Amino acid sequence: MHSVRFTTDLSEIDWQALKAALTADQFDNGRTPEQYELSARNSYLNVFAFDGDEIVGNARILSDGVCNAYVVDVWTRTDHRRRGIAREVMRMLLMSVPGQHVYLATDDAQPVYAACGFRLQPDGMGRVVGKWLDPNSDPGL
Repeated sequence: MHSVRFTTDLSEIDWQALKAALTADQFDNGRTPEQYELSARNSYLNVFAFDGDEIVGNARILSDGVCNAYVVDVWTRTDHRRRGIAREVMRMLLMSVPGQHVYLATDDAQPVYAACGFRLQPDGMGRVVGKWLDPNSDPGL
């Protein structure tokens, strides 16, 4: 991990390059580069990992600033995994929300998050309001 650099500075991010990196690593959820930027700007904190000029990891945390936070978009490029990148990104995010309950959802990375101190809480639920990534869709309430 010697060559990996971490930043929270959004002005360093090329949103097109982030989208391309996520797509190439099969971690793209359909957002446009502009939507990725908007998501980041509306978050409490973002952490990005760079190897040279390439983005190789990122995550962000949403928080009410008092008691509740949620970690989303945790990604480490496949060829950079098992080098401590996700652990450092998580450390930086968690240091920004002392005293808060932090939640995250994962389908297949429970051991990664358990190593960061998370415990399984299986009673969570979720719902997409309207159509995914379409703010003009009928919410179906």
